[in-house]
Amino acid sequence: MEEAKNMEMKTDKEVDYREAYEKEHLRNADLAGRVADLEAKCDELTYKLNRIKKNPLWKASAPLRRCMHFVIRQRSRLKNCGNLRGVLRKLKVRQIQRQAMENYGTKSFPDPEQVKRQREEVFPRMVKISILTPLYNTPETFLREMLDSVMNQTYTNWELCLADGSDEAHGYVEGIVKEYQIKAEQFRTDAGSAADKSRGPVILYQKLVKNEGISGNTNRCLAMSGGDYIGLLDNDDILHPCVLYEYVKAINEEGADYLYCDETTFKSGDINKMLTMHFKPDYAIDNLRANNYICHFSVFARKLLDGTELFRTRFDGSQDHDMILRLTDRAGKVVHIPRLFYYWRSHPGSTASGIEAKPYAIEAARGAVADHLKRHGFEHFQITSTRAFETIFKIRYQILGDPMISIVIANKDHVSDLKRCITSIKEKSTYENYEIIVVENNSEEKSTFDYYEELKEDDKITIVTYAGEFHYSRVNNLGASYARGEYLLLLNNDTQVITVNWMEELLMYAQRQDVGAVGAKLYYEDKTIQHAGVVLQLGAHRTAGHSHYGQHRENLGYMGRLCYAQNVSAVTGACLMIKKALYEEVRGLDEAFAVSLGDVDLCLKLREKGYLNVFTPFAELYHFESASRGSDGSGENARRYEHESEIFRQKWKNVLEKGDPYYNPNFSLDRSDFALKTE
Repeated sequence: MEEAKNMEMKTDKEVDYREAYEKEHLRNADLAGRVADLEAKCDELTYKLNRIKKNPLWKASAPLRRCMHFVIRQRSRLKNCGNLRGVLRKLKVRQIQRQAMENYGTKSFPDPEQVKRQREEVFPRMVKISILTPLYNTPETFLREMLDSVMNQTYTNWELCLADGSDEAHGYVEGIVKEYQIKAEQFRTDAGSAADKSRGPVILYQKLVKNEGISGNTNRCLAMSGGDYIGLLDNDDILHPCVLYEYVKAINEEGADYLYCDETTFKSGDINKMLTMHFKPDYAIDNLRANNYICHFSVFARKLLDGTELFRTRFDGSQDHDMILRLTDRAGKVVHIPRLFYYWRSHPGSTASGIEAKPYAIEAARGAVADHLKRHGFEHFQITSTRAFETIFKIRYQILGDPMISIVIANKDHVSDLKRCITSIKEKSTYENYEIIVVENNSEEKSTFDYYEELKEDDKITIVTYAGEFHYSRVNNLGASYARGEYLLLLNNDTQVITVNWMEELLMYAQRQDVGAVGAKLYYEDKTIQHAGVVLQLGAHRTAGHSHYGQHRENLGYMGRLCYAQNVSAVTGACLMIKKALYEEVRGLDEAFAVSLGDVDLCLKLREKGYLNVFTPFAELYHFESASRGSDGSGENARRYEHESEIFRQKWKNVLEKGDPYYNPNFSLDRSDFALKTE
């Protein structure tokens, strides 16, 4: 009896110790995150201070310094552009981009022949789409333009459901709607057959006793709808004439049950006067958690609503983000139509004009993401706004346990690079449970082996030797075979840690069951970007290239993409974390790739098995690229790269032909700055 009691007390103490340890672990992780945030803030303030100091107005009283500043600025421009011809080329590209924008407005609308062909096309599933539009004191011009854009759809089996919460001063709204109801009825009357008449269009209208807000009013629209699919349209926005046709085509060809398209904001009542064009990736859950990039124009199967609400009033202001997170979770096939089909009007009071118009939306968005994460079993996460935008979030996930990370570093001489790398790991990192495996490969300098002797005194560091010519894949595979850790971190010897909690930022994603490889944000010595995710087919070889290449560290990226963790097709092996078990499952790096593209190949093998690859901008390092092995730009290296590129293109031919799902096909593959195609 006494023994049982002692055992019970011992068990209780173990539980107490475990709980205490977990609490301390959480506190340490939180502290590391705070330190990283403070360092990032310090860097940002330093950058702003330097900008102030370099301001020409500040230097106006000192002619000499002003001249010096002019010289420095011109030198910087020449450095970025190469020479004067480069400057002119850059200006030319901007002009071409402005011209390209014109092709996405009314010039993209169908001609009469296209309209006729699309209206006459009969799909196997002629689904009815119910478009829900809550009305509230809508200005007459906005209302008429919205109604015209629906009436002009080339696919006509739709119903427009309008719930009107307008006050007495805006009684004209009802009159305008009735006018368009007559137009819709006339369209059906003019249809050539009974079948055509039964397939719409129809405008349904309900005057509400009181305004119930955007969520309540939209739910009223839903109650009067009867379509197979539901679409959401704001009362002051405009649809492209072909959007419903293309959606129904995707429903029939791909079995889509959730669809969205690209969009743009516009001003002055003219959709050709675009402010921001948003060309989106295909469905990407990490992007969506951090940023409601799907937004407009969402259309989804009614069955996705079974047992759940459309809009939940407690998320008013970000009700669409909450809905999209819930319904895409349920969807069997989310399809992105990569065409600019939604025109989002920017005017005072609209969200398109700035989040300042609806400050409550920030908390609503944070709450919607938190609710989603809880449904997926995440606990003890933190959601904070980023410098890109208040509703673009950084999500800090809980680190589970204290797993060992095995850092594998290949090395040949260049002892100063290796020393800088390892010193930065030891001095900057807040994560402590790691080991370093240096894979020696054909070093010749005595100083290198002297340094190895120093490293051997550290029980966290192991030196192993690879005999033979440098072969990136074989060297790293050998290092991985010596790893004792649950996680592998492939790291180049010419890197240097910036972010103190870099390992935690990588680990929090690598721990997820749905994630394969995780990559960091890497900079050159001048703080321009070397790596921020890999895009398939980008670059002259049409294999893979780095997005945002050469942009400054402070750049927000295309639509803020340098400010939040996101899904990508691949990340660079210069800093790549992966579960060791996954690495072994896909047989590590393919040794057909001696130097280049093995990391991209590894990521595609993971993607092929259904895993997500993640780029996080919150793990930052310098990467003094090619310092140790040389460039791929000329001579034997260039020939070797072309050979490996051909192997890659053949191996992943079908994947490459489909394009990168995380890079919109409207973007050029010749540039890394998300410039539009110009042909």
